[in-house]
Amino acid sequence: MRIAIIGTRGIPNRYGGFEQFTEFIAPMLVERGYELYVYNSSSHPYKGTHWKGVHIIARHDPEAQLGTIGQFIYDFNCIMDARRRKFDIILQLGYTSSSIWSFCFPSSSWLVTNMDGFEWKRAKYSRLVQWFLRHAEKWAATYSDFLIADSGTMQSYIRDKYQRAADYIPYGAVIFDEPDERALEKFGLTRHAYNMLIARIEPENNIEIIIRGYLASNCPHPLLVIGNHQNKFGKYLTSRYHDKRIVFYGGLYDLEALNQLRYHSHFYFHGHSVGGTNPSLLEAMASQALIVAHDNVFNRAVLGDDAYYFDTSLDIAALLNGNSWRTGEGEKITNNLHKIKTMYSWEHIADRLEATFAHAFEKSGVKKPAPQNDY
Repeated sequence: MRIAIIGTRGIPNRYGGFEQFTEFIAPMLVERGYELYVYNSSSHPYKGTHWKGVHIIARHDPEAQLGTIGQFIYDFNCIMDARRRKFDIILQLGYTSSSIWSFCFPSSSWLVTNMDGFEWKRAKYSRLVQWFLRHAEKWAATYSDFLIADSGTMQSYIRDKYQRAADYIPYGAVIFDEPDERALEKFGLTRHAYNMLIARIEPENNIEIIIRGYLASNCPHPLLVIGNHQNKFGKYLTSRYHDKRIVFYGGLYDLEALNQLRYHSHFYFHGHSVGGTNPSLLEAMASQALIVAHDNVFNRAVLGDDAYYFDTSLDIAALLNGNSWRTGEGEKITNNLHKIKTMYSWEHIADRLEATFAHAFEKSGVKKPAPQNDY
């Protein structure tokens, strides 16, 4: 069975959640007998035609020259290429810049779309862009053959808003249990003597609230901010906050290093507020981090009582000024690890995705492929 994954900047992951999802899921599906194709941006540093058995298709991406409009052109280039390849299924991850081309998707392929979160709520977008994203969401929900929701909240929203069923398929994570304090040396850090966050540097991730709370506290340890801060909001933050405790590290894509940092941190701050089941949150849970999360329905659906929560910078300061190692924190970490094992393992996610594909295969009269390991 020929399956294409569209809507990411490509693999190996150098960007975000959908790329991380693809990096893990695509090779797993290859091992299960599927023929996988992943579209990569022409600006992606990996230039090979195969990666772990996955076919890589690079297509022109002018985002670096044209800005946001370049994303629409890149998606168009990918869709037009897919029209001639006769894929059985096209898995579309997100809809922000691709649903405008919904009429271009090949009718011979089943279109399965992951609806992501509430993109139109993101604070970085103007009212005009938010208006467009509401329509893009509608186009994706209307023209896709099957829908995926990565959170129960999004699944309910799609059902109520569009009267359509969506399969619940969250992201996954791999449990990290090989800590090595020596990995902290190159960062100049020591175990439990720093706090951290990992996020795209965007307003809706509440990074400024976390920083303000940190600076209002008497915490002497550094806050490590990991994320590419070369965008407009990132430059604003780095120019405004010069306290030596706030360390803007930049982007870091070494999963082993990230796992070591999360594992050995004191608090791990998770400020995401408009997405579904966030990949970086699951990875923090899998790395046995003690999590302080923004208080919203998405984060609570994943963490339950196994985290501390904040709404304002005052909440951050109060937590840091209080007894930060509280009774019950070990139970929080243990409970979160159990969730990864039973609900968010990549094997479990692959099983769910296969069930969605099986539904499409059933409709098309095509049988699921037998497992193959000759890639």
